[in-house]
Amino acid sequence: MSTYTKKQVHDLVEGTLDWDSVHKMLSMPKDEGRYELYMEVLQDAVTYDDKILLAVGPHLNIVESATDGEIVVQCDCGHSFGDYRENWKLSANIYVRDTAEKMDQVYPRLMSPDTAWQNYREYSCPSCGTMLDIEAPTPWYPVMHDFQPDLKTFFEWVGQPAPAKI
Repeated sequence: MSTYTKKQVHDLVEGTLDWDSVHKMLSMPKDEGRYELYMEVLQDAVTYDDKILLAVGPHLNIVESATDGEIVVQCDCGHSFGDYRENWKLSANIYVRDTAEKMDQVYPRLMSPDTAWQNYREYSCPSCGTMLDIEAPTPWYPVMHDFQPDLKTFFEWVGQPAPAKI
């Protein structure tokens, strides 16, 4: 079993860790303290006091509120998207690329999808403007709810007590 330093985990999160180390991290059995170290690195990157429980994606976390203990989805800037069981995307700013002109901003002309069959939905934080996710569905498809974790089971799996409001 391998062990890693906080700097290595930080570099992994930042995308600057060398490929050999990334491959080793992915292929070797996970060390006991990996979750705690990862959460420590994520917590160091934000300015709020809410405890990060799980990363949803880059710049987006499930946190335990320091004020009332509620479990919410929160951007790195501190903007709360509400209860973690609800689809955070419905509280985000949504930019839809649904015309050829809007797709031209992303692709060279004639290399983009036909917007009658596919469009892009770009989800960003209302407070800081950070892009948090992109979907490429058919135009009539509902907003996707990508991830709803079973936090109680997750905390049992990592061997830690679950927050009270889960």
